[in-house]
Amino acid sequence: MTFKKPSIGSVVTRANELTEIGAQDALSLSPFSSAARRRVLVLGGASEARALSARIAADPRLSGVVSLAGRTSAPAPYDLPMRVGGFGGAEGLARYLKEERVTHVVDATHPFAARISANARAACAALSVPLLALTRPPWRKAPEDCWIEVADNAAAAFALGPAPRRVFLTTGRQGVADFRAAPQHDYLLRVIEPPNAEELPPRCEVIYGRGPFALEEELALMREKRVDIIVTKNSGGALAYPKIEAARALRLPVVMIARPEPAGVATTHDLDRVMMFLNA
Repeated sequence: MTFKKPSIGSVVTRANELTEIGAQDALSLSPFSSAARRRVLVLGGASEARALSARIAADPRLSGVVSLAGRTSAPAPYDLPMRVGGFGGAEGLARYLKEERVTHVVDATHPFAARISANARAACAALSVPLLALTRPPWRKAPEDCWIEVADNAAAAFALGPAPRRVFLTTGRQGVADFRAAPQHDYLLRVIEPPNAEELPPRCEVIYGRGPFALEEELALMREKRVDIIVTKNSGGALAYPKIEAARALRLPVVMIARPEPAGVATTHDLDRVMMFLNA
């Protein structure tokens, strides 16, 4: 077989072509293009991100990193390398995508992590980097459930009503200050990390725990703490569902905060579809 050495002119012409098509199109000719391993950024936070990282790590066509916001001091391990902390807004994320030559982004953050999801949409749109959101299906109200569906924390605090109640808050420490608007209630707040004491309602017992929690555990806790009503976010999925089942069994009302709808991004609940997206 005979190999022909390229002429100087053809090399110069090719260099000019790369300059003209710009940095983003040149990225498609990088070692992370479809002809080689693709570089994936997984924006983590939800349990689905951990399952996805295992799938990516096992696929020789892919390499990647998981990015966590850093809201918990000891995150559970992933099968991919991790980075912790923010990017500095959409511009910082775009800069990271360029520097790390990322070819695909998967948003597997918590369904209520609206800010990072918005930054991902903006950064990926600016660079034409493919973006897919991996979410868990939201919970659906069963006939036996007593839900009060609201839009946000402020509406949830109002929905608790004027009469004092024992309120089980499972919304996490972010936004707990919104419930200071309803100081007549006794709150039970379950968190992973310590909350800011200044943000807590006047009467608030804090308990610590990292799920998933079994149905029997949720039932025992709600009985022991004499819970009257539960406030939670519609995070969806199976891991956090036992508290919904426990509320149903105990005939307790649930103030359900609706999740924000993903805007302008393709979304799936299926890991297989994510892998198809990464390898298409």
